[in-house]
Amino acid sequence: MKSEISGIERIIESWKSENLIEDKNVIEAFRKIKRENFIPENLKEEAYVDMPLDIGYGQTISQPTTVAIMTQALDLKKGMKVLEIGTGSGYQASIIGQIIGKTGHVYSVERIHELISYAKHNIKKTGLKNITVIESDGSLGYANKAPYDRIIVTAACPEIPQELLKQLKQKGILVVPVGSEPYSQRMLRIEKLDKLGKKYNEKNLGDFIFVPLRGKYGFR
Repeated sequence: MKSEISGIERIIESWKSENLIEDKNVIEAFRKIKRENFIPENLKEEAYVDMPLDIGYGQTISQPTTVAIMTQALDLKKGMKVLEIGTGSGYQASIIGQIIGKTGHVYSVERIHELISYAKHNIKKTGLKNITVIESDGSLGYANKAPYDRIIVTAACPEIPQELLKQLKQKGILVVPVGSEPYSQRMLRIEKLDKLGKKYNEKNLGDFIFVPLRGKYGFR
């Protein structure tokens, strides 16, 4: 539909005008992965409003600009193995899956049972075969397939998640919103410098608001 195309193009133009998103692979992924396929039917007309939308169960699909900032910060390459914490509707996982290609793989962990089938249904629409959704406590990561080239957390963590750093490869990148208050976080890009995750480079990407991560190492 023309309105859908103009919607995402309008957002992309705003990114370009502000020099916010410059990674061409990220931009192309947003053109190919249709956000309207990842939101409830009654919100379809708002698919390309640059804001988070309710997907039920106290969860949201992040605004396109937030998804783009986090994706660009991952510095994704073809063939990478990526862990996502917080599948939600499956949108972020699909954007990543599109970029890393057939030789890469996304392992996405979601704790809310009802969202698992919803995300799988949405992901199926993309035709991507390189995404696995797991029902588990995301704060624990997913050690079965570690180590990962990249890890992304789409829920707020009370502190830098050491358990996830352990599952990241040396020179790998973790992108995560961190803050002691459930609804006020700094988006951090963390590059792991040693095998144990004790040394790392940290970059603050700005202030964001995410729903809190629940689980053993999340908010109580």
